Amino acid sequence: TPFKCSITIPRQIIHHVLRKLKEAFLGKYEESPLFYACAPGRVNLIGEHIDYCGYAVLPMAIEQNILAAVSVNNSQMIQLANTDPKYKDFTISVSGITIDRENPQWHYYFLCGVKGIQEQLSLSSQVGIRCVVDGTIPASSGLSSSSALVCCAGLVTMEANQQSISKAMLAETCAKCERYIGTEGGGMDQSISFLAEEGKAKLIEFNPLRATDVKLPGGAVFVIANSCVEMNKAASSHFNIRVVECRIATKVLAKVSGLDWSSFQKLGDLQTELGLSLEKMLELVEEVLHPEPYSRDEVCKILGINTEQLSVNIVSANTRHVSHFRLYQRARHVYTEAARVLQFKAVCDLAPAGAVLQLGKLMNQSHASCRDLYECSCPELDQLVNICLQAGAVGSRLTGAGWGGCTVSMVPTERMDSFLQTVKELYYMPDARRAALIKQSLFATRPGGGATIFTEE
Repeated sequence: TPFKCSITIPRQIIHHVLRKLKEAFLGKYEESPLFYACAPGRVNLIGEHIDYCGYAVLPMAIEQNILAAVSVNNSQMIQLANTDPKYKDFTISVSGITIDRENPQWHYYFLCGVKGIQEQLSLSSQVGIRCVVDGTIPASSGLSSSSALVCCAGLVTMEANQQSISKAMLAETCAKCERYIGTEGGGMDQSISFLAEEGKAKLIEFNPLRATDVKLPGGAVFVIANSCVEMNKAASSHFNIRVVECRIATKVLAKVSGLDWSSFQKLGDLQTELGLSLEKMLELVEEVLHPEPYSRDEVCKILGINTEQLSVNIVSANTRHVSHFRLYQRARHVYTEAARVLQFKAVCDLAPAGAVLQLGKLMNQSHASCRDLYECSCPELDQLVNICLQAGAVGSRLTGAGWGGCTVSMVPTERMDSFLQTVKELYYMPDARRAALIKQSLFATRPGGGATIFTEE
């Protein structure tokens, strides 16, 4: 279905935030906005670092979002401002968009969305845009503030140029165009931002993109807790190193299986080609890959290539410095995590007695795998997960890319108040910086609606 502009303000928009944004826009440009665009953040309940391997994930949108006020003119210039003074104004011609991967500033994420829609719709002439952006998603928290900004910008560009494309196409376009800033993500964040529906989590599958409703069990609440350790995916190479390790693991497993390894990029595609179950793929990992790190020379020897071919064809620009790759650990995480996602959905569908405890156990297994096999946790996240379990959560895990950001915990409703109090006392209050951030760092959430465009009439 094509996107439609609504004339009612969506429920997830907080009215004082909208009023503040409108006032900022009037003060900046001395005119009223023509329309608004909003894209939510997300929390991934289970399925970490597997979307870019071709596997299904299980996120839900949250009520925190990126909100933009927009007017249109014929200047062919994009004028960007942010209600947060630490994010500087930026102006650029619609025909001269360049994105600096070495310097991932906030406005470059916006320009990713503009450029993606420009190319998807082959927009030869484009209107000028004035835009002020506000956001309630904490930056670098693992709740997808950067992808929500890309999605919001995609929506703004589509509406300003009076075009209309489907939510699925918008999601795929915005997933691709975030790579302009150097992040080789898999599409989960953009997909849930557009395809979310209030009250429902979603199983998101790829190639082709599809979203299936997941009804979460009653009797428990999901609570997000921010470790207050920031991690910008585009500014560090941690994330892309994992993408490359999974790519190399795919190629090594394909080679040993007698396939043309050069045509395989994703562990999921390899499983499809081999026609094996996830359990059998894990057996293959155990047989073929060794737990010790692989050197560049060893990878080249297995694949029958030289180091230049490895650098040009397999590793990415910001991972060329990496000398060793942990293939066994990364592949083992991906295949076990893909199985946990399917188990999580099955429990939600069947809703057995004890569903909450079963889901909590899967979340705990996921965190252990992220910590030990994928090595994308950090001491603060591990401490926070332990505190959340001690405080009464049945399951707790890092969510988002990791190396900082947030945890998500499943908390029985009757333990909610004591849970929040204990987490505050043990994690936030002993540290002055964390204590100052507590209001936006610890909150219960429920599944929110998807991205939207609206006017105030």
